[in-house]
Amino acid sequence: MNHAALADAELAEGVVAGDEASLAAAYDRWSTLVHTTALRCLGDAKEAEDVTQLVFLGVWRGRHTYRPHLGTFPAWILGITRHRVADALTARTRRCALGAAPPDPPAPEATLDRLLVRTELAKLPPPQRRVLTLAFYEDLTQTQIAQRTGWPLGTVKSHARRGLRKLRNTLTEA
Repeated sequence: MNHAALADAELAEGVVAGDEASLAAAYDRWSTLVHTTALRCLGDAKEAEDVTQLVFLGVWRGRHTYRPHLGTFPAWILGITRHRVADALTARTRRCALGAAPPDPPAPEATLDRLLVRTELAKLPPPQRRVLTLAFYEDLTQTQIAQRTGWPLGTVKSHARRGLRKLRNTLTEA
């Protein structure tokens, strides 16, 4: 089948049906637009490449959520792009905030604080510990955590909120 000759709607139907060749054709057709959009927003070619890959991974994984009556397939892809760009900007902001260098050498109190946090984190129930570990040690957003774990976004948010509340309570006591 010549995917290059297909209309956007027909290509979307192929992707939704799970046709990998249709996904490849969609990538060929719209990856430049996605990459250019990401590059303009992020200003970094490497990040734009990463976002482009994540967008089309999201297209494939979320293909069953596409609703043609709500908009065109390219518009849906650009919506995913906007979310991925926002995630990349959030991660960048978090990295910059965490990048505030501690005193050199690190103060003994900071080392003790990190050990205390790790100890208390290990005491959390496994789902809460996993969410917080992914968020703070792997720098993932809640949406990315939901995708990685396969859990609904609301579940990820609940685990994060409960885990942070437990950590705050135990660390305040300590």
